[in-house]
Amino acid sequence: MWSVMIPAYNCEERIGTAIESVLAQDPGPERMQIEVVDDRSTDGTATVAAGYGDRVTLHRQAENRGNVGNFNTCIARSRGRLVHLLHGDDAVRPGFYERLEEPLRERPEIGAAFCRYIAIDGDDNWTAISALESASPGVLDDWAGKLALGQRLQPPCMVVRRSTYERLGGFDDRVVYAEDWEMWTRIAASYPVWHDPAPLALYRVHEGTVSDRTLRTGSNVADLRRAIAINREALPADRAGAISREALRIAALTAIRRGRRRLGAGDTAAAAAQQREALATSRSPRVLAGVLLLQVLRIRRWILARLGRR
Repeated sequence: MWSVMIPAYNCEERIGTAIESVLAQDPGPERMQIEVVDDRSTDGTATVAAGYGDRVTLHRQAENRGNVGNFNTCIARSRGRLVHLLHGDDAVRPGFYERLEEPLRERPEIGAAFCRYIAIDGDDNWTAISALESASPGVLDDWAGKLALGQRLQPPCMVVRRSTYERLGGFDDRVVYAEDWEMWTRIAASYPVWHDPAPLALYRVHEGTVSDRTLRTGSNVADLRRAIAINREALPADRAGAISREALRIAALTAIRRGRRRLGAGDTAAAAAQQREALATSRSPRVLAGVLLLQVLRIRRWILARLGRR
């Protein structure tokens, strides 16, 4: 039934938590494949994974494939009917597999199912919880149109039929920061998607992640623009333009908010990158006002620094 595929890279200190959260719900090798796909880690990630013996298979890439390539290797190596991609530094909570298996087993038309997730930091503290998409479990109405406006999911909370991946293809290597958003939108445009409001997945946000690194260059926003253009092709023709324009506006406003947070933390280069990419993404009045305010704050910070107050 299950393929729990754990893409991993340099997560020696975290991967044990990910594996053990799965083993705590393990229905046995007849029903669940558990495999770590190591992207040529340079730390002890592979050693830790190998320490779980025969129950957890370890596959090491011949060379580093990057996030998208490693995801696609996971899909290619999966043998179960349901595929769960669980990052090596994320985890699941009790009930995840039982709750999400039921609708996919009973409703063959459903292409994927997801639950809410809890964001955690490097010290395992809960920092946020994802949006409540519906008060009770069920198929979401117009999910593709809503999801195409912005990323609302993270990989550990999503389960996809292997037949869905086989029909639609794997993750698109044209995007890196937003590869999962593009994939989930593509699925939602082709299949009904089930949502369970229970927060059964843990998604780690900490320094050094792909998301964190791309903020400093602004490539996260450029990647969002590429994803929005790709998503547009999957949306209904009569709504694709309006949805895409709103998605660009939301992406730009999000970049401005991130820029202000980075400026407050003293990361002026990241703030400048987010400001620049926001302006390249949308010229709506609200975006222009936000860019202007961020510029004023950057100048103010520069003046204070010159005066020796920062």
